[in-house]
Amino acid sequence: MFENDPKWLFNYKEKIFSIFNNYSLPRWMVFFLDSLAVFIVFFIAYILRFNFNIDAINFNLVVVHGLIVIIIYAVFQLIFRPYTGLIRHTTLTDISLIFVTTTTSAVVLILFSEVSRILNLGQYLTVPFSVILIHYGLVNLLLFFIRIWIKMVFRFATSSGRKVKNVLIYGADDLGFIVKRVIMSDPEYGFNVAGFIDTNKNLQGKKINSIPVYTPDILDSKLLAKNKIKTIILAIRDINVNEKSKIINRAINLGLEVLEPPEVNKWMNGQLQTRQFQKVKLEDLLGRKPIRLDQTTIMDGLNNKIIMVTGSAGSIGSEIVRQLTRFNSKKVILVDQAETPMFDLENELRERFSNLKTHLFLADVTNHEKMEQIFRDFHPEIVFHAAAYKHVSLMEENPHESIRVNVGSTRVLTELSVKYNVEKFVMISTDKSVNPTSVMGASKRICEKIIQAASQQPDITTQFVTTRFGNVLGSNGSVVPIFSKQINQGGPVTVTHPEITRYFMTIPEACELVLEAGFMGKGGEIFVFDMGEPVKIAQLADQMIRLSGLIPGKDIKIVYTGLRPGEKLYEELLTEKETTLPTHHPKISKAKVEAINKSTLKLIDDLLKNLYSLSQQEVIDLIGKIVPEYRCANIKYSGRKTEN
Repeated sequence: MFENDPKWLFNYKEKIFSIFNNYSLPRWMVFFLDSLAVFIVFFIAYILRFNFNIDAINFNLVVVHGLIVIIIYAVFQLIFRPYTGLIRHTTLTDISLIFVTTTTSAVVLILFSEVSRILNLGQYLTVPFSVILIHYGLVNLLLFFIRIWIKMVFRFATSSGRKVKNVLIYGADDLGFIVKRVIMSDPEYGFNVAGFIDTNKNLQGKKINSIPVYTPDILDSKLLAKNKIKTIILAIRDINVNEKSKIINRAINLGLEVLEPPEVNKWMNGQLQTRQFQKVKLEDLLGRKPIRLDQTTIMDGLNNKIIMVTGSAGSIGSEIVRQLTRFNSKKVILVDQAETPMFDLENELRERFSNLKTHLFLADVTNHEKMEQIFRDFHPEIVFHAAAYKHVSLMEENPHESIRVNVGSTRVLTELSVKYNVEKFVMISTDKSVNPTSVMGASKRICEKIIQAASQQPDITTQFVTTRFGNVLGSNGSVVPIFSKQINQGGPVTVTHPEITRYFMTIPEACELVLEAGFMGKGGEIFVFDMGEPVKIAQLADQMIRLSGLIPGKDIKIVYTGLRPGEKLYEELLTEKETTLPTHHPKISKAKVEAINKSTLKLIDDLLKNLYSLSQQEVIDLIGKIVPEYRCANIKYSGRKTEN
């Protein structure tokens, strides 16, 4: 390694590294030096042509011919631009450009000389064919040699001056070779390719540019320790998502950093660069197949429509807005009371989606007068209701606000939707509403009941639809950003219980299904999303630590803090009385739910009307009457049955 070199060699390498790292020849200088090389080599070609007999050479003629040659070469250098690349990062593409430039120039010179000979224009305009061919061979050798020599010196200096990180490339096809070439041509990042891994039996056991190709079976701790491998780069296209998930899980369990190149259309100027390699995303571990939407149905439903999104600055609401940009909506009305997130959303829409016609309102969705003003002025035809308080522990301490915002906003919006003949109303619910043990979950179950009651009104045209799903990866306040922050701060990562599990989806995944479900519903349905297998939160924490290149328990500790009030160990997607019916979409099913009677709706209205005259315990008791399956898990509310 660099630090073990003798002092004189250390200083020599350090100087070369400093020169290469801090300086590069400007393009005009490379152009000038290449042109000078062309001119000098032309003289050498003449000398070789006359077998070193200097007396036989007419130097006036040579100078004129040399000027003709340099002009023609300069023209084609400007056309093909072989001088534009950094010489120290010379690639096969750069060599090809030189070859194209020299070959085209030589052909043009031969044609020029032949025309001069035919037209008898004189010896000054007729360059001997033999000289042109000798010059062509020599100039290619010289220009190739100079570039390869500089690249080798650069690699010697830079690779010796940095600690090398051995990597494996998973995939030995075209993409894998591109990744290898990029790594080898950019020593700044200190990567050294120790081997390829590929499932192609025709490649296994062979070498690509002296680099061995292994089978996936060799991905074990012995090989990694022997070759001091710390990183694996996924260079595979069109791989099954489940297979990709298995590879990533296996790699991070072995303590490897897992990187992958971006999609080809995101390469910088069509070229992959080492700095574009990125760590795999947490959602890659879920092994989810991509969702295929019924674009025609959604497009028909949204085309030229005025759409309202409540909670539009939140994780789900803002992603719904982004999804809407793909469709030809007439107007999009955005409603949220959070000023700074709305400001950020406004800037994003202005920068990325300037063609979307939006109206942003800072408004409380429980304010009937304000919401009616918006409905009266804009007459929305589609409403996506994503506004809600969602943090379980906070809502346990503030049950009045949970009811006011979650239940109150839903009551206001359903009434206005009926009054102003909204075509479609889609509410975002949660799996926490199923057999709820928390105030937040119970409040969302009450919201579902309001939606069902609204859909059962006679002679209404509005179609009310509920979508029910679990946690979304990366949403505001969810475990993923919390864990990320804790990891960045050096830990510990806090998990409430070693056995706690949750269903997860990505934010775009959930919102795409919301759009799909919204336009397959006819009114009164609760659509349940296929969330895949539940994930242990402790396992999620472990994987996130490993994805950060750290070791759980050693670099970052996982600490168990105990279940919080209202928190379940396991979430459910259906109540005991509910069953599901299939839909045309494999990830969406329809819950069969019981009808809502008028007495339940009256209890909800009484709760909202008298909310702030009630104690917390009285609110909890009324929630229990409205939602009989509610089992309070908060010992604070002693008037209700508790369960752990």
